[in-house]
Amino acid sequence: MAMTTKIRVTDLNLALRNSGNILANVSFDVPAGQITSLIGPSGSGKSTLLRCLNRLWEPPAGSIFLENDDITTLNVLALRRRVGMLFQTAALFDGTVASNIQYGPKLLGQPLPPDRISRLLEMAGLPPDIAARPATELSGGQAQRVALARALANEPDVLLLDEPTSALDPAATRRVEETILHLRDSLGLTVVWVSHAIEQVERTADQLVLLVDGRVAEVGTPEHLLSGAHHHLTEDFAKGDLESQRGES
Repeated sequence: MAMTTKIRVTDLNLALRNSGNILANVSFDVPAGQITSLIGPSGSGKSTLLRCLNRLWEPPAGSIFLENDDITTLNVLALRRRVGMLFQTAALFDGTVASNIQYGPKLLGQPLPPDRISRLLEMAGLPPDIAARPATELSGGQAQRVALARALANEPDVLLLDEPTSALDPAATRRVEETILHLRDSLGLTVVWVSHAIEQVERTADQLVLLVDGRVAEVGTPEHLLSGAHHHLTEDFAKGDLESQRGES
């Protein structure tokens, strides 16, 4: 069966003031219902590329398509509901867990009933009775999964993850990984995941995109690029032998 493309990146170039080219001729497809991991050395442009996918950085017209729509032609708030995002640390609002989860739908005048909040918490791997707790009382792992439930409340087509487990302990990291894998398998959620941890990539990714100095160096499955059967730059990255020629981006 042919794979459906959810996001297509075509010859994406991005230059930031005083920084020169950050992304150069970047092209790859994000398959629907799969986890695509963006990997590469610090400074390779991974986070910048991720932010382009929902216009936190504005890409050039004609370079990123969500299904058949050029994302620069879409209403930006509507786009960000369709393409949700989790960051390295969960930026929860003051108030309860429930009020955080309700935030997006409430802006649209569509407050969530308690049973829907409970379901979203379960989808994020949390017990429903956590809904009444103040967000400030949560552990790092719990807060990150509440942020995930908040993103899911908008019923996104795509979820962007910018190293969401980098500040978590190993047990919390595995719980987040298992939750994302379950969402892929149960909902067919499309995920684009920036990660530095090659072990995490091996556990979770269906497709790897290796960025080096703002360019796509390799695209393929973990099984192919990390097999050792032939030399790949991805193996050099996994061994710590691949470095960027510029600073973090």
